[in-house]
Amino acid sequence: MRDVAVIGVGITPFGELWNKSLRNLFTEAALAAIDDSGVDRIQSMYVGCMSSGLFVGQEHLAALAADYLGQRHIPSTRVESACASGGLAMRLGYMEVASGMNDVVLVGGVEKMTDSTGPEATFGLGTAADQEYECYHGITFPGLYALIARAHMEKYGTTREQLAMVAVKNHKNGANNPNAQYPFEITVDGVLKSVMIADPLRILDCSPITDGAAAAILCPVDMAKKLGKPIIKVIGTGHATDTIQLCDRDDPTWLEATYLAAKQAYAMADKKPSDIDFFEVHDCFTIAEICVMEALGLVDKGKGGPAVEAGKTAIEGKFPINPSGGLKSKGHPVGATGIAQVYEIVKQFRGEAEGRQVKNARIAMTQNMGGSGASTVTHIFERE
Repeated sequence: MRDVAVIGVGITPFGELWNKSLRNLFTEAALAAIDDSGVDRIQSMYVGCMSSGLFVGQEHLAALAADYLGQRHIPSTRVESACASGGLAMRLGYMEVASGMNDVVLVGGVEKMTDSTGPEATFGLGTAADQEYECYHGITFPGLYALIARAHMEKYGTTREQLAMVAVKNHKNGANNPNAQYPFEITVDGVLKSVMIADPLRILDCSPITDGAAAAILCPVDMAKKLGKPIIKVIGTGHATDTIQLCDRDDPTWLEATYLAAKQAYAMADKKPSDIDFFEVHDCFTIAEICVMEALGLVDKGKGGPAVEAGKTAIEGKFPINPSGGLKSKGHPVGATGIAQVYEIVKQFRGEAEGRQVKNARIAMTQNMGGSGASTVTHIFERE
């Protein structure tokens, strides 16, 4: 297996992008990544996208993306793993370069969600849950994560204020992200008084419906050195699944797939949680970030809420989480999220994350998950 580097990244603004189509969004991010990398060709590409067929009626996305990027005839693969589609595209691209099959691979993610009505978007996102045993009975993802939140509060004493503090911290970071959908600060009181969605989660606990795309270029480390690029290596990766139904899990507050995927990545990278300088994680709801930090081994079970309250997850804290603003502030175009996390890693390592820079960051981790945690992909990166 060859060592693999990320040599270029690109992203679109995230938000309600009425004047940009699905294909335009992907092409914009991909061209930016190619330009940033300095390469004159790509040999293969992976496109993470959850539900283009439901959101905009477009399937056969891999060929469409290659065509409009001006790369027809190269192998192009669409990747779907619900909200972890982007992270899985990254993993597959990594494996292709590491194996030696190709040298220059583009990995991207895209979603065009706001052209759908609210009910249509809710239905599309709901396809990441179990249709017969969850959705048929009326549950939505805010409802599923509300069940997780209530169970966590009852089992561990996690407070409503601690959930709000996750959103407040991420909006503080996202206020300094020029690509964020909601680049403004909020308060705990504001979260607690916002519209109730599914008790105990309010609207400011929930990531938004978003349009956007992100892309990255991968190549062997030896090639990156010849190109004179900063060496940002992928040193660990993990992928795991769990029951898709929340009710089938022994403990609904525990993300087993995240734990297993992280365990794989730590072992491959020969790192432990305390070695990681910052994390980009999947905060689709505020309770998700709390559960993720526990599954990643940053704190013991049930200690995620107090860690947020103590400031440990802030940019200047013990283990910074989501300096980008996370899904909550940056936005969540579901297929693009996993690659947008990689974008943030690269900007941080280059010292280009103005206003949200993590000092002396050299090792970072991404965690991207689908549904209520039924699939998770992790990556660990190191800057030489």
